[in-house]
Amino acid sequence: MQQVVPRIYCIPATQAPVVAVFRRGPSNWSHIGRWDLATHRYEPGAWLGGRIFPRRSDLSPDGQYLCYFAHKPSATWEHGEAYVALSKLPWLRALHAFGTCGTWTRGYYFTEADRSDDRPMEKLPIPYGLRSIPAIQFANERRRGWVEAKDSPARDPGDAWDQHRNARMRKPQPCGTRVLCVESVGWAGGEFGVDQAVDGLNVRYSLESDGDLELLDDLQWADWSREGHLLVATRSGRLQIRATINARSEILFEANISNLEPNPTAAPAWAECW
Repeated sequence: MQQVVPRIYCIPATQAPVVAVFRRGPSNWSHIGRWDLATHRYEPGAWLGGRIFPRRSDLSPDGQYLCYFAHKPSATWEHGEAYVALSKLPWLRALHAFGTCGTWTRGYYFTEADRSDDRPMEKLPIPYGLRSIPAIQFANERRRGWVEAKDSPARDPGDAWDQHRNARMRKPQPCGTRVLCVESVGWAGGEFGVDQAVDGLNVRYSLESDGDLELLDDLQWADWSREGHLLVATRSGRLQIRATINARSEILFEANISNLEPNPTAAPAWAECW
């Protein structure tokens, strides 16, 4: 039987060298990992017998807390099968949770100074609030320094979920001259087709340098580190840190997470409390 390469999407912390790694596969399993950019280490964490929607999830600025939107049909708790929960990365032990109206929910992201919006909730014992993720393509990327390209197609005012265009985003290299580009190339009917869609969205990355555009067709996710290195998840299921040294691209770190098998374990004691 041919192995199906997992779908991978990552969310970097904005104030710490930490990346939340979302891995889907086999199809009814989701996995969370913690990628430490300072120590060049990948730490596997929780497994969920259900689906986590990474584009509708978030990582706190300090890299400690995960706000994730999940759908677990077998769930029997009071929050139902579709819910939002807060946990400590890379575990899913819910320190705070609430049910949603279903899988159309947009999910939530962390805000500074405990500012929350449309959902009344008790004050969280962390220096962050929660707000609904807006219905716009690349919402997570926009909060992390990506900007929409000038040639990106305009959004149709009648497109409530921003699904019917091929948006294009750009992010300049920190301390460098290159520009990382990503564009949506359509919505997939399923998550496990050849295009490795995440939350249904197919994407294509490229790198702009000195007016030339290099297609990075081996990637399913990418972003810059604060040092200007390229952080990537390849289509073969590897996490890498790539650097350009003496005009050559070198891999500074690699972790193969394609061969991980579901292994649900209880969260450690430190992840059981705030």
